[in-house]
Amino acid sequence: MSISAAFFAQAQDVSIIRNSLDVYSNAPLMGSSKFNAMGGANGALGGDASSLLTNPAGLGVAISGEISGTLSILNNKNTSSLAGSSREYDITKGDLGNVGGVMTFQLMTESAWKFINVGVNFSNQSIENYVETPGNSNLIYDYPDQSLTYNRHAYDRYGSVSKTSVGVGANYNHVFYIGAGLNFFNTSIDQSDTAAFTSSLGGTELFSKQNTPYYERANGFSASLGVIGKLGKNFRLGAALETPTFWNIDRSYNFYNDPDFGDDIGLENRKLTTPLKATVSAAFVASKNFSLNVDYTLGLTRSKYKVYGEAERELNDFFKDFSKNQSEVRVGAEYRIKQFRLRGGYSYASNPLDAVNISRYTDMGDVIDQNYDNLILSDRNALSFGIGYDFKSFYVDAAYQNISSKYSNPFMRGVQDPANGIDSAYYSATKYMTSDAYIVSDVKNIRNNFFLTFGWKF
Repeated sequence: MSISAAFFAQAQDVSIIRNSLDVYSNAPLMGSSKFNAMGGANGALGGDASSLLTNPAGLGVAISGEISGTLSILNNKNTSSLAGSSREYDITKGDLGNVGGVMTFQLMTESAWKFINVGVNFSNQSIENYVETPGNSNLIYDYPDQSLTYNRHAYDRYGSVSKTSVGVGANYNHVFYIGAGLNFFNTSIDQSDTAAFTSSLGGTELFSKQNTPYYERANGFSASLGVIGKLGKNFRLGAALETPTFWNIDRSYNFYNDPDFGDDIGLENRKLTTPLKATVSAAFVASKNFSLNVDYTLGLTRSKYKVYGEAERELNDFFKDFSKNQSEVRVGAEYRIKQFRLRGGYSYASNPLDAVNISRYTDMGDVIDQNYDNLILSDRNALSFGIGYDFKSFYVDAAYQNISSKYSNPFMRGVQDPANGIDSAYYSATKYMTSDAYIVSDVKNIRNNFFLTFGWKF
């Protein structure tokens, strides 16, 4: 058994790894339509409240106050394939995606400091995700009185993540800008891991992974610092640092077949520290009509749970052995034709996990060891574009964003080892199921997002 397989046998659920890295550590938060259309690349441009998502020094670039609100329609589509069959599910959610505002204070002195600006930004998005994998008649689990054939499996997640930021930016002689921000996060996750099996005696039975479904309500805090400097008339450089996010997570979960309590609900608190992040940016501003920005963000540390017991220790060991410093590149451009705005952007985020070796079932039901470089998560590509119209004091922007990724989806591995306090089996109302190997499907995830922003300048 490989190191990674041994870890998974004792872990509570694969979805905990996914949510720790994907939701708590690297959720791609949305901003205004302009921000989203330009791929989130504004680290050296700034000028509005969305700067708080990348570089708070961008607040200092603003020379007039403004407030905006963004409506979002997020579409999440998963296609999970196994043994020549596929299941496809579509989820569409509408919400208030972003609200931001900047207040500018011009310093009426002879000092080189021209503006002190204050900004507030609220970003919110759904993290609902449903991945259902079809059955395979070659995967059969035998019991003394019957056999069970694998029918389907589903990871089902409901919830949302939000980030509220407040910051201040300063303008020194229109050539150097500094800024600082405080960020407050809130997350809600309802997660289940279920599998259905067809009995040789007739009927279908539903199994739930031990310690699922689970429910998490969390809040977190981070701080950020940034600078932007002009190199001549057309070039700008920016740099920002965001501290680790310190999460406080309250969770409840269902557990089954406990020798002392039977089936019941457990409560616990976890503390998670996610990576310290650095961003460097460069921008080319040819004129008032064209600008181009490139951002590069790198996680400098790795996610880590405060250890209260064996579960957190195993998670930390896994992150130490198999997680890596995630990086993201964002490129965005804007072209102005009188009052019209044309925007486009692209971003690429690397896979936060290294290759992992596991035991898995083949389509014919045999067990083999296989190495995956995209297990649980993978790299992420995002392409976006948008338009806008400036009515002088009022403006309207719209954006479209397409995000895609492909990954290998492991499930159905679970063991019982009472002597070592390990139980990661699947439970139905009448029986339990263990397995030394995973079933692994191929998942293609496509997100099509639409945004509409209304803003007012004053």
